[in-house]
Amino acid sequence: MLSEALLVSAPGKVILHGEHAVVHGKVALAVALNLRTFLLLRPQSNGKVSLNLPNIGIKQVWDVAGLQLLDTNFLEQGDGPAPTPEQLEKLKKVAGLPEDGVGTEGLAVLAFLYLYLAICRKQRVLPSLDIVVWSELPPGAGLGSSAAYSVCLVAALLTACENITNPLKDRDAISRWSEEDLESINKWAYEGERVIHGNPSGVDNAVSTWGGALRYQQGKMSSLKRLPALQILLTNTKVPRSTKALVAGVRSRLLKFPEIVTPLLTSIDAISLECERVLGEMVAAPAPEQYLVLEELIDMNQHHLNALGVGHTSLDQLCRITAAHGLHSKLTGAGGGGCGITLLKPGLERAKVEDAKQALTGCGFDCWETSIGAPGVSMHLAASLDDPVRQALGL
Repeated sequence: MLSEALLVSAPGKVILHGEHAVVHGKVALAVALNLRTFLLLRPQSNGKVSLNLPNIGIKQVWDVAGLQLLDTNFLEQGDGPAPTPEQLEKLKKVAGLPEDGVGTEGLAVLAFLYLYLAICRKQRVLPSLDIVVWSELPPGAGLGSSAAYSVCLVAALLTACENITNPLKDRDAISRWSEEDLESINKWAYEGERVIHGNPSGVDNAVSTWGGALRYQQGKMSSLKRLPALQILLTNTKVPRSTKALVAGVRSRLLKFPEIVTPLLTSIDAISLECERVLGEMVAAPAPEQYLVLEELIDMNQHHLNALGVGHTSLDQLCRITAAHGLHSKLTGAGGGGCGITLLKPGLERAKVEDAKQALTGCGFDCWETSIGAPGVSMHLAASLDDPVRQALGL
C-alpha cells in the first residue's frame, strides 16, 4: 500500500457527430473534453475512510473496522468484476441509503463503496483513506461526469493498492499510465459506471481513460490515432431532458416514416465519416478550408437532428446567437435541451467570441471556452495545478 498522497484527473466527453444515429448502428465520434474531474487521495492512520464530493454536497465517513467485518465474498464474480443487483442492495445498507429510489448523490456513494471494497479487499487490511473529488463538469448534462468520477476513483485506488504502477517520476508535473494499466483502469471504471447507470455503452469511461477521440459503432470502439487541437465553446442550456424519451421518439419517427428517417440516419453516418477523414488530414498541417468543412458538417448535422425531432427552442436560440456572430453550433448528446458545442477556429477575433459568450449567458445559459481531444486520465504533481483546483481539493 502506497503511503503518499495521489492526485488524479480525468476528462469529460462530448459527442462530435453521430448521436441518435449510433443507436441504429451508425458511427459516432466521441471526443475528450478538457473540463476535468480531479481527485485527491490521502492515506490516513485513523481507521476511517472518508469521501468528500463538494460539488454535490456529500461528505461520508465509514469505520474501516466495520467495513472489514463485511463478508465481501459477494464481490467475487468469476474472473472479472461485475456488480449484481444483490450486491448493490447489500452496499445500499452499508451506505445507509434507502432501498428504493437512490438519487445521483446516492449512486456516487454506492459506486465509491463498490470500487473501494472490490479493489482494496485483496489488501491484508482495508486502507484508511481520505478522498476528495471535485469537478469542472456539470453533473447530469451528458458530458460524462460520472465516467470521469469512476475513472479517477479507479486510477487512484488501483495505484494506492499497487495493482498498477504510479506513473509519476521525479520532477514530472504530469504523467500517464502504460497501455496495460489503462486497460485495467478502463475495465474497473466500466463497473463503476454500471453501478451508476445499469447498462452503459462503455464509451464515456473509454474516452475518459484514453482521452483524444473514439469512433464507436455497434459496440466496437477504436481510437482515432491523432487529433488536431480544436477549441470549442461549450454551452449548457440547463434545460433538463430524458435521453430515454428522446431515443424512443427517434425510433417511433423511424417506424412512422422509414423512407424519410432512414436516409437521414445514413446521412448523419456520412457526416461522421467525413469528419473523421478531415480530422485525420488536419493532424499534419490544418488548413483554413478544412475548418470551413468542419463548420459545414456541424450545420448539416444540426439540421438533421432537428429533423429527427431531438431539437429544442433553447438549442435553436443557441445556434441563432452564435450564427449572428459568424460561429457554427450543434447540439451534443441526447438533445431536447442539454448542451451544444460551437467550433472556434484559429484566428477568430476575441471580441466576436466574447460577444457570443455574453449573449449566451444573457439567456441564462452556462458557457465554457475549452478544447476537445484532451489527454485521458493523468497523475499530477500538486504544485502543477491551478489555484482554483488546489483550493477546491483543500490543498
